[in-house]
Amino acid sequence: MAGLQAATVSNQKVPRKRKRKLASPARDEPQVENVDNGPATTTSIPTKSQDGGKKPRRTKATTNKPPMLRHNSSTKLVETTIPWPEHFKQLSQLHRALNLVYTFCSTRKHFATTFENIKSAVEAHIKRPLLIEDVAQVKAIVPKAINFAYVNEDMLQVTIMGEEDGVRGGRAEHFRSLAEDESGPKEKDKGEIKELLLFEFIDGDLKRQVADPKTGQPVNAFQHLRREDLKLPVYSQKQMLKLIEKRNTKFTSAINAFLNSSAAAAIDPVINLQTEAGNYIPIPTQRRSNTPGPNRHGNPPKKIPTERKSIPEIVKEITEMEWYTHQIVPDGHRVFDPQPPIYAELNFALSQNLVNALYNTRNITQLYSHQAEAINNLHEGHNVIVSTSTSSGKSLIYQIPMLHELEKDPESRGMYIFPTKALAQDQRRSMKEMLSFIPGFEQVLVETFDGDTPMPARHEIRENARIIFTNPDMLHITILPQENNWRTFLKNLKFVVVDELHVYNGLFGAHVAFIMRRLRRICAAVGNRRVKFISCSATVANPEEHMKTIFGVDKVRLTDFDGSPSGRKEFICWNTPYKDPNDPSSGRGDTFAETARLFCQLILRGVRTICFVRIRKQAEVLLGAVKAEFNALERSECTALVMGYRGGYSAQDRRRIESEMFGGKLMGIIATTALELGVDIGSLDAVITMGFPYTIANLRQQSGRAGRRNKDSLSVLVGDCFATDQYYMQNPDEIFTKPNCELQVDLTNELVLEGHVQCAAYEMPIRAAEDAKYFGKLLPEVAETRLLHDPSIDDFYHCHERFRPLPSKHVSIRDTEDGHFAVVDITHGRNVVLEEVEPSRAFFTIYEGGIFLHQGRTYLVKEFSPDSRIAKVTLVKVDWTTQQRDYTDIDPIETEAIRRVSKGSMSRAYFGRIKVHAVVFGFFKLDQKRRILDAVAVDNPPIDIFSKGMWLDIPRSALEILKSRRLNLAAGIHAAEHAILSLMPQFVISMPGDVRTECKNAIKEFAKKETQRKRPARLTFYDAKGGAGGSGIAAKAFEFIDLLLVRAVERVGACHCLQGCVECVCDERCREANRVMSKAGAEVILKTLLEMEVDVDALPWGPDDEDVPAGIETIVEAVEVTGRNGRKLAEQEFDEVGRVKKEKSDDECIIIKDEPGD
Repeated sequence: MAGLQAATVSNQKVPRKRKRKLASPARDEPQVENVDNGPATTTSIPTKSQDGGKKPRRTKATTNKPPMLRHNSSTKLVETTIPWPEHFKQLSQLHRALNLVYTFCSTRKHFATTFENIKSAVEAHIKRPLLIEDVAQVKAIVPKAINFAYVNEDMLQVTIMGEEDGVRGGRAEHFRSLAEDESGPKEKDKGEIKELLLFEFIDGDLKRQVADPKTGQPVNAFQHLRREDLKLPVYSQKQMLKLIEKRNTKFTSAINAFLNSSAAAAIDPVINLQTEAGNYIPIPTQRRSNTPGPNRHGNPPKKIPTERKSIPEIVKEITEMEWYTHQIVPDGHRVFDPQPPIYAELNFALSQNLVNALYNTRNITQLYSHQAEAINNLHEGHNVIVSTSTSSGKSLIYQIPMLHELEKDPESRGMYIFPTKALAQDQRRSMKEMLSFIPGFEQVLVETFDGDTPMPARHEIRENARIIFTNPDMLHITILPQENNWRTFLKNLKFVVVDELHVYNGLFGAHVAFIMRRLRRICAAVGNRRVKFISCSATVANPEEHMKTIFGVDKVRLTDFDGSPSGRKEFICWNTPYKDPNDPSSGRGDTFAETARLFCQLILRGVRTICFVRIRKQAEVLLGAVKAEFNALERSECTALVMGYRGGYSAQDRRRIESEMFGGKLMGIIATTALELGVDIGSLDAVITMGFPYTIANLRQQSGRAGRRNKDSLSVLVGDCFATDQYYMQNPDEIFTKPNCELQVDLTNELVLEGHVQCAAYEMPIRAAEDAKYFGKLLPEVAETRLLHDPSIDDFYHCHERFRPLPSKHVSIRDTEDGHFAVVDITHGRNVVLEEVEPSRAFFTIYEGGIFLHQGRTYLVKEFSPDSRIAKVTLVKVDWTTQQRDYTDIDPIETEAIRRVSKGSMSRAYFGRIKVHAVVFGFFKLDQKRRILDAVAVDNPPIDIFSKGMWLDIPRSALEILKSRRLNLAAGIHAAEHAILSLMPQFVISMPGDVRTECKNAIKEFAKKETQRKRPARLTFYDAKGGAGGSGIAAKAFEFIDLLLVRAVERVGACHCLQGCVECVCDERCREANRVMSKAGAEVILKTLLEMEVDVDALPWGPDDEDVPAGIETIVEAVEVTGRNGRKLAEQEFDEVGRVKKEKSDDECIIIKDEPGD
């Protein structure tokens, strides 16, 4: 594996003071040298050996430090000895005038800086006519700093909403409807589309400021954008002058560089510039088709090729384009060698009909070694788990045995369980195709049975289907509670297939494990003890152990050697460049625009591409950016080849999109994790992941979606501006060397256990002694205390009345929500439901006057009725979007248990009820550069969510230490919360996101003005799932808080980073991007809670030594939260070994192993 080439993206190690002096090293450590920002290297490594291996240890800071970089400095000024020709002096004067006028105009609301709008003001400064050719020459000097092009007039129009009555009503009437609405009447011919010549600087923006309420002068914003008062931003003269001078300096430097290069080439600089400027004279769209001018985007093929070039050729073409500025980070380009197939034979013969079907449908004449091994194990009577790479042909492992069994016994049944509806639909299509080629099986009923299945069809499926494709939810809610109607099916059930087993992890995995035990129990009761279980999983650390836990079976055979072929694969870490590539102080550019540009270039070269994003809104924003990019490339016909796929779409839309994906009609897909799993959507050549997807496992799963047809493929991780993304951009080696994670399921979670025991008792009376083999050693106690005992039959227990009439409705296995809000498109009287939105999302995404995004189109919310749960929207064509304004408080409201954090400490940990209070009180209208156009108030009801959680009040001594060293209290609290949160999976079986905390916002915490919203000095953790009763995970963490704190102190102290990283106090899922972090503050808080000694003299001095700005203190000492009705609770007692409650036994759950060492 190639060594890490650079410590930062700029290839310069930036030293900072450590919080304590380093001990004298035992031996000389190699010094990290600066690396020039040249082309990234490419490393070849063998296929399928990228996982595992030792994790590279970061080297400690050396004493010989390179010079400190000034992050706020501009590009180094290029000098020249060549006298400036008069022509260049005039251009400098013109640039200064353009710079001054544009900067002033950019502070004005609803003002577009078109050529005509700024012309007179610029001419007043330069005292001569302003010519387009002159502006083109200015752009030729600094091409990446200026946008000078014709745009559609409609795209510059904004509404008058937000002024006068619009602010109070929050509505707007002045919009233009899209003519492309298929079902509505077409707009009348308006003649030629009017275009305007737009001028703008794109190398940086003014920072948002607000007016000081006392002096009225502009000051830095002190609250997060969505929490500010309903006022537009203002800008100080000082800030504007600073930005103007910065641009002028860059322009001077660029002219000097141009003169130097012209002299070196012995070319007249004026003639050279005028020739170069011809490439930058803007041309209207109507005259562009026959004008072979240069393209700032490069020159992709005029027509999408049917046969694409190889991936290396395509990557080379893209990196040679004009806009490429070394986005591929050093050591961030890896090549995985192709692997030939390895075949094997079955130990038994298949029928000729089945052999023919395999050949006719998939051209299969031989089975890969892992397929043959798993099918042989199954034939010998074992349960089977297959853990191989994505796209290795795992589906045949459960298709062939089922078809073989149907040939022997036509009454055989199979149940295929998939985590998503898309996967079920995909496998149904594949199985029906196989059956159509087997004589006599053409009419065999195989059908999906999920929430979208019509009620009239369910009876037919239940009675006559030989194979059903379903999901855990339907098994839990419909099939098992109605087991009397499913007895024929269950009696003849031969195979239960659970695909994508790695999805069933943490809390969701615990629910599915008990559902599988309920299924086995009912099958045994109807006389069927012959059911075999087949599971397939992505590559994980403990597949065999995990399958035994999920199904409660012992006879399991693991197949993990992958015999499938794989093509050559390239993996690229692609970092979003700075707005000015030569000036880091300009900030990172637009990640959406960068991803869209790369996405479009791949598609135009015939590369079928899927792009994964983290959340739904990102999918819609990126889809809009892709369409805008195609339009800018004058390839608008390609927009129809790209669609989005995410949660919330209607069933009809999902089926249509899946059909078009599989049929090859689409060239590009933009998706959330709904398509991360193994849905066969045809041959994919490339995967782009926009932003780090929370975990390495997610990234590897997404990356594996490319190259499913044994061709070369490409996977790209596009780095966003956030700390986690930049960490992996600076340390790409960790993407390939971190070991796979272990899957963990906790079967002792009492809340989950009781819920499923109640469901099982409803399906069939519980017999505690006999059913303990399904539900564990806790069952007798649960039955005795939580169920209703049947006095007529000894050891019979029934479901408790509080769970009736249908217990499964009380046990939510995915924390799904009822009562969705329908978004109805009323454009031209259509009245079509676009999608359904969960209640927890509705108030944050739907508000009157706001913009709702669907398939990349913008819809205006005309009416929102929370009572009827309907939002009416109309299609509009606007170039802006909206962002909600909200605040959220997370506070404990009632204590249910108290304990000391350890036997030797007086600090306390609390467990009880948590209230999450969120209010959306308005929204901002933002343009494409996220500049505020308007502020609008809305009157939405507050959202109150209740859960269970634990919290620790920070001792006064810790606050005094932090204040004495001027360390930011909020940053220390935030870092300590993350340190504990990241360690919970080691002690409590859970997944990232199962437990959450209150993340601190940078603008609020680093403010210079006093805030009314003070937060208590408290570490708070609450269950994100399970409703008001919680999920039980925070309760388990409460039991292990002493070990959690000790391990957190060790981890923070042992990490070699200076300011905090994802290995100690940063969290990849942080809502506020880990901006408010103090590693030293976290260590003080954690040690003080355990009453460990804190070396105050070794601590850094606040903002002077840490990258944490000073601000007005927002933290106050916490007040103890009492129990119900204000009563005081007694502390829990410690036992003789210093534990409040005995730990779980090895018989009751998976052994949780420590994390791999560094």
